[in-house]
Amino acid sequence: MNVLTRDLLAIVLATLLVLLGGCGGEAPRQPALPAGASVLAIGDSVTFGTGAATGQDYPTQLAAITGWAIHNHGIPGDTAAGVNDRIAAALAETRPALVLLEIGGNDFLRRKPEAEVKEQIRTSLKQIRSNDIPVVLVAVPQASPLGALLGRLPDAPLYAELGHEENVAVVRDVLADVLSEEALKADAIHPNAAGYRRMAEGIAEALTRAGYLRR
Repeated sequence: MNVLTRDLLAIVLATLLVLLGGCGGEAPRQPALPAGASVLAIGDSVTFGTGAATGQDYPTQLAAITGWAIHNHGIPGDTAAGVNDRIAAALAETRPALVLLEIGGNDFLRRKPEAEVKEQIRTSLKQIRSNDIPVVLVAVPQASPLGALLGRLPDAPLYAELGHEENVAVVRDVLADVLSEEALKADAIHPNAAGYRRMAEGIAEALTRAGYLRR
């Protein structure tokens, strides 16, 4: 093997290692947030807590697990474009150390092109990060007749794609798993109180893996 061939092989192997290391789409581990830290949860009716009583929404239950002050800015019916319009005001009001972003379900129900939804969510991610605030993206299930028939809804691929492309942590399969289990649902698209509890626990596990939460 000549020197040129050996050098080319080394470059190819190094490139493969970098690509394989990034396949999971996991963001680098972050410093843990202290108790009482301000956290913004922004999204649609799933963040708001539709389907459960007041105080049973996932942000409130996650606050009990983490000890953080989690501000629920969920609005039923909201879309990715709607979050873009209000994210700046929400950041100014809450001054968070971390943002949890759950959005896209209503866009899917309205059959908006996934490429368009993806770019709108990307805009929100960039708005948040332009303020030097880390963000965690909560994946939303893809509208799937087959998945509904089989009782197993997959995450829409755009969330894993954004996690990889924007280098942000993604909470995967948590909402999808909840909405795939009848005992955890208030209706086809909303968890019940037990479902929101399961969702809070799943998000807490993802936050622990990412380094934001020490348990």
